Amino acid sequence: NRLEANMALTESTMMKLGSDLPAFELPNIDTKLIGSAQFAGKPLLVMFICNHCPYVIHVADELARIGRDYADREIGIVAIQSNNVDEYPADSPELMKKEVADRGYSFPYLYDASQEVAISFTAACTPDLFLFDAQHKLAYRGRLDQTRPKRIESGVYDSTGNLADGKEIRAAIEAVLAGDKPGDEQLPAMGCNIKWKPGNEPDYF
Repeated sequence: NRLEANMALTESTMMKLGSDLPAFELPNIDTKLIGSAQFAGKPLLVMFICNHCPYVIHVADELARIGRDYADREIGIVAIQSNNVDEYPADSPELMKKEVADRGYSFPYLYDASQEVAISFTAACTPDLFLFDAQHKLAYRGRLDQTRPKRIESGVYDSTGNLADGKEIRAAIEAVLAGDKPGDEQLPAMGCNIKWKPGNEPDYF
């Protein structure tokens, strides 16, 4: 059942460390194109997120804090929304604008309408994080931190007493900014799978 499969809890694919940054150019919420080439010569954090996923909602405030905390550091940060908005209108570009305003995101929030960029990253879930070093080689991928929202019932989640702190991605960012490599012991992200358009489901789905 495709609909049931679309609701599955999914882990990130854990792209091989050292992989090259896949090139991309996508529209931001203001329709201005933002591309990987604009971040040449400095590290780049790419985050596949969306508006409606409870696993993204759980980390959204921490994502905003990371954006603020690293705004003046020598690192680029972008978020990418790749879900099928025909079936999941809560992730539409118009509501992406609202999400940026409500959450206080200071980084670009890009719309991957064709889903080609998500596939080029082997992105699988929301959130799914990829950190590239200044040479745009993959240094870290996987989860933000050890926290998860608690599922109460279908569609109802609680993060009380279990707030996201970004511990693992922050440590990885600090290592990369210092010219070091994060440790190889990295754990996959877990969240709702990316909502693929019919016929777009990648071979790793």
